[in-house]
Amino acid sequence: MKVQCVICDKLEEIDNDTPLAKKLRNRPIHTFMCQQCHDRIKERTEARIATGRFRLYRSNDKEDEW
Repeated sequence: MKVQCVICDKLEEIDNDTPLAKKLRNRPIHTFMCQQCHDRIKERTEARIATGRFRLYRSNDKEDEW
């Protein structure tokens, strides 16, 4: 299966039998990101976290007993 990175538009070939290929075929909202872009985003996010000014906003959903 040919896939294209959403950030750098690089074309890659992945095996048709992998769970990622199935997810991309069955759910069009999921997108593919190449490993280089994924690693670059990970490094920059870790650098922002290291500055101490990074805040991760999470929802305050409380678990309902019912």
